[in-house]
Formats: sequence, structure tokens, C-alpha cells
Amino acid sequence: MPAHSYPYLQLLHLMGAVAFGGTVFFEVLILDGGRRHVPARVMTLVEGGIGTRARQVIPWVLLLLYGSGLAMAWQHRTALADPLASSFALLLAIKITLALSVFGHFLTAMALRRRGRLVSNAFRNIHLSVFWHVVAIVVLAKAMFFLQW
Repeated sequence: MPAHSYPYLQLLHLMGAVAFGGTVFFEVLILDGGRRHVPARVMTLVEGGIGTRARQVIPWVLLLLYGSGLAMAWQHRTALADPLASSFALLLAIKITLALSVFGHFLTAMALRRRGRLVSNAFRNIHLSVFWHVVAIVVLAKAMFFLQW
């Protein structure tokens, strides 16, 4: 992929990150926090509607996010070959590892849902873990460009 396409990949990646991170933020901090203010039966309907829509949209968001991320990582393959050689490469490698873990969480949630085993505790734990992964990824994404040792 030509180097001049990198800014476009960054933009696509950022848009995917905003969509995915915003969804996780909303579900963990807003929706879950509103639970005590809404009757349980209403909350069940709201969560069902949001869940249905999320299952339609999030796979496409993840395709955009991970596709653009993979294309950008390919352009840093030399640095990634020796992640201990620079702070940028190390932070990028950690960011990629966390992103792969998030994808693993997504696959786990899908598998549990298909088996009918995505109960509220598992759902909440997965969402909390993904939330903290996303926070760490955002911090690392910025730190890669201003932390140097």
C-alpha cells in the first residue's frame, strides 16, 4: 500500500475507533448507569433493541477498524519485527496485543450468545474488560507519538 494512503487509513481507523469506543463507553457508563432509574422490564426492552442494532452495525465497524489497523501495521512491519528497539514499536506492539484481545472478547461474546450462555454477569464482565482495553488503547495511541525513551 502506498505511503501516501497512510493518512486516509489513519482517518478510517480513527472513525472506526470512535464508533466502537463510543459504543462501549455508552453501554458501560451510560446504559448500565441508567439501569437503576428505569424499571427492569423497560430496561430489558431497551437493551434488547440496542443489542439487535449493535449486532447489525458493530461487525462492520470492526471490519473498518481492524482492516485499517492491519493496513497501518503493515506499514510499520519493520518496527514491529523488533518491538524492543524503540518506544514507538513497543507501544504499538502493546496496542496491537490489546486490540487482538478485544477481538477475542468479541468472538467469545458471540460464541456465548450463540450457545445461550451470555448471561448478564458474563456480558457485564466482557463489557467492562473491553472498556478498559479501549481506554488503554486510546492512551497508547497517543503515547506512541509523544513518549520516547
